Amino acid sequence: MTTTTPPVDPRVIALAHYAGRALLEKALARHGATFQQSVTLRFAATADGPIERDRLVDSVVGALKIDAADSHSVVDELLAADLLAPQEPSQLRITDAGRALLDGTSAETAPITARIYAGIPEDELATAGRVLTLITERANAELAAMAH
Repeated sequence: MTTTTPPVDPRVIALAHYAGRALLEKALARHGATFQQSVTLRFAATADGPIERDRLVDSVVGALKIDAADSHSVVDELLAADLLAPQEPSQLRITDAGRALLDGTSAETAPITARIYAGIPEDELATAGRVLTLITERANAELAAMAH
């Protein structure tokens, strides 16, 4: 029996995304966190110091394609859980507990990620990265055009 590699199309990309996301969501659930919370914390963790709330919300909206109101709700959840903390005047910072959550879930998923990527040649990963980045840029441009 011969197997052929499917062409990259929206279905193939979506299946890969949702398979990986499901693994992360299982790890996050064990810690009482959601995917949206994890993405929001990651933006706060990678900011150079405290981040303006609106900038954090905009980053999550852009990444997850969710409404600003939903992103604000996620920020409020993180504040209530002491995973984010207010920083005057309108900034937020990730707390030690927020960093511990990110570090813990990253450590938990790292071996799984390593197994998933094992044996894929570096040049193929680089090509996939370039193609997926281009697809993302084009899809974002289409979304922006639809908003006008």
